[in-house]
Amino acid sequence: MKNLPWGLWRRQIFAILRLELRKNFLRKRAIPMYLLALAPAALFGAHAMLRLSRAQPAELGQAAGIYAIFFQTFYLRLAVFFGSLAIFASLFRGDILEKTLHYYFLVPVRRDVLAAGKYLAALLTTILLFSLGTALTFLLHYAAYGERAGPFFSSGPGMSHLAAYLGTTVLACLGYGAVFFFMGLYFSNPLIPAAIVLGWESIQFLLPPVLKKISVIHYLLSLCPVPAPAPPLAMLAEPTPAWITVPGLLLLTATVLVIAAYRVRRMEITYAAD
Repeated sequence: MKNLPWGLWRRQIFAILRLELRKNFLRKRAIPMYLLALAPAALFGAHAMLRLSRAQPAELGQAAGIYAIFFQTFYLRLAVFFGSLAIFASLFRGDILEKTLHYYFLVPVRRDVLAAGKYLAALLTTILLFSLGTALTFLLHYAAYGERAGPFFSSGPGMSHLAAYLGTTVLACLGYGAVFFFMGLYFSNPLIPAAIVLGWESIQFLLPPVLKKISVIHYLLSLCPVPAPAPPLAMLAEPTPAWITVPGLLLLTATVLVIAAYRVRRMEITYAAD
């Protein structure tokens, strides 16, 4: 272990990370990512300005429940889900379709190091965008309540709620990112298995408690500080404690990265087939 070139691998990962970050943030295909992550914040901002312009801020009593419904129903299940699908599933598939993957393979760098650099770039991209979107929507949501929201942040649970939502967002990017990274490497069309995962995650509330644990969304909802109202016909289950959820998602990510490294080491470029 002492003779392994850890310093070289670390420098190579950071070099790949910088290159991939520029691609992720500056290419035209990033526009849907920006919309998914930040368009809700624009809507919340417009709503806050409208409320405040009327000088009649709404009552604060149901504010936490309203944001919980938005975050758990739209932001986690749709925005983060599809954002992670778009970037993680195309880490290698995108280079194959653009016929640029061979440039990476011609560079004297281990393929598992390449996989790690690409994954970290995608993870950092999604975390930055969707954490920013989470923070903006949360703050703008409470801005609509004017001065009544002040005590909620100064002496109430406002900041702890924000920290919990941000942590949940980060783990959502981690969990969904690992799943879609795997799909992008092992399926020629990752949209089909992604549609199956979306269906499974969508009916999670109907599943018995044992099957709920085979979904990413179950663990994410367990971390949310305020539970959203259960939909009709929902089968209730005890939330999974954070001390199980966080290591579990980290273990899932580590497992997927090991499998991805194995796949990338044996990958052959076949542009004609794609």
